[in-house]
Amino acid sequence: MKNISTEEFVEKVKCGEALNIIDVREPFEVEQGMLKGALHIPMNDIPERMDELDKEKAYYIVCAHAVRSANVTQYLLGNGYKAMNVEGGMAVIAPMLSE
Repeated sequence: MKNISTEEFVEKVKCGEALNIIDVREPFEVEQGMLKGALHIPMNDIPERMDELDKEKAYYIVCAHAVRSANVTQYLLGNGYKAMNVEGGMAVIAPMLSE
């Protein structure tokens, strides 16, 4: 599976790099905050919403603690998409972005 470290991902976000981010958390979790520009697709909705994704683009997959995102990353890779799991998840990303 492809992973990107929390530090490397946060650096890309802070630099304003154009990223295709998919947040796979549940709606009640994203109410607490979501990365600007991220696409919200709860993990269980991924199979039925893959037609919204472009196989030519690379996606960064985030969740709360990088467990669900790891599963979604594996699923997308297995279906011909370019996906990368963001280590640490929002529990680690959010505090780093508020620094």
